[in-house]
Amino acid sequence: MKRALLPYIQKDLKGKIVLLAGSRQVGKTTLSKSLVKRFEYLNFDASKDRKIINQLEWRKDVELVILDEIHKKMHWKSWIKGIYDTDGIPPGLLLTGSARLDTFRKGGDSLAGRHFYYRLHPFTVKELIGQMPPEETLKRILSFGGFPEPFLSKSHLASERWRRGHLDVILRQDLLDLERVREIRNIEILIELLSERVGSTVSLQSLAEDIGTSSHTIKHWLEILERLFVIFKVTPFSKNISAAIKKESKYYFYDVGQVANGEAARLENAVACALLAEISFQEDTTGKKGALHFIRNKQKQEVDFFVLMNKMPRLLVEVKQSNENFCPTLLRFFQSLRTQNLAAYQVVRNIERRKEKAGVQLISAVDFLSGSLL
Repeated sequence: MKRALLPYIQKDLKGKIVLLAGSRQVGKTTLSKSLVKRFEYLNFDASKDRKIINQLEWRKDVELVILDEIHKKMHWKSWIKGIYDTDGIPPGLLLTGSARLDTFRKGGDSLAGRHFYYRLHPFTVKELIGQMPPEETLKRILSFGGFPEPFLSKSHLASERWRRGHLDVILRQDLLDLERVREIRNIEILIELLSERVGSTVSLQSLAEDIGTSSHTIKHWLEILERLFVIFKVTPFSKNISAAIKKESKYYFYDVGQVANGEAARLENAVACALLAEISFQEDTTGKKGALHFIRNKQKQEVDFFVLMNKMPRLLVEVKQSNENFCPTLLRFFQSLRTQNLAAYQVVRNIERRKEKAGVQLISAVDFLSGSLL
């Protein structure tokens, strides 16, 4: 499957170092190897490749050098900066990784002006337009998740076996590479609890009581799982930042197949993944700044998703499995927030026909996820 980021990365590799982050087995290596015809792939975890990397003995007659897991090398940022400043490009330099590479982006940037950063997400309906019928794409995402291996397997047995192994590697390798954490079984229980609460706000205290630990520890574990690209947080929208921090958030999975609380929750998670992927795409390719929230008033009426781009309201989305009646709360929020570029959609898995009321579009999930989104 051709990935949407491919032409953008190809262009940036001509003059900059490119960092490509994303969850384990999301397709980073496959994408990297499809960028050019002549490349050299080196994984820092492999002793033979590590020797080549440390001695700077990779081929210079290729178009691209791919350095995987390079963040495990001591002082890798200053090391790669020195190579770029001394040798320049070509060959192009592509660095791939997951948690630590994403942490680097959020921390100090010793590669300022020398790199572009991209995040690769699981497949979305929009990304595979022209490569697969949209309805088939959505069915597979809801059944098997959007990660390439289970998605392409089309097998419930194969996807479940993959999922078990995928999570095991993340918790027993990537997690220990990131931090010294002993309570791996409790983190597994936390993931199980979150998989049953997708679409609902999450109480740290409630999770702490269920697992038998402190809310502070739960908060720390959730942050780790975010850094490992297992879950992502959707916060309540508030103009007051400190007030928003104190409110309960929702958590969704990068792997839709992890969702355990029904078809409606899986659909909502799939929409959340698509919106997050689109926000990342806009940020990484255009420099715009996006934010994904849900919105709730004092009467506890809420709309599932509220997207801002460059701090301006852009999109309101309410997800329903089967309800074809317009959601009064969505209509109310849209009227109160209405700005020039704000669009509102009620997304339903299957509908007889598309409808509109007071500016709000009632649309099928396939049509919505096939569109431009932002």
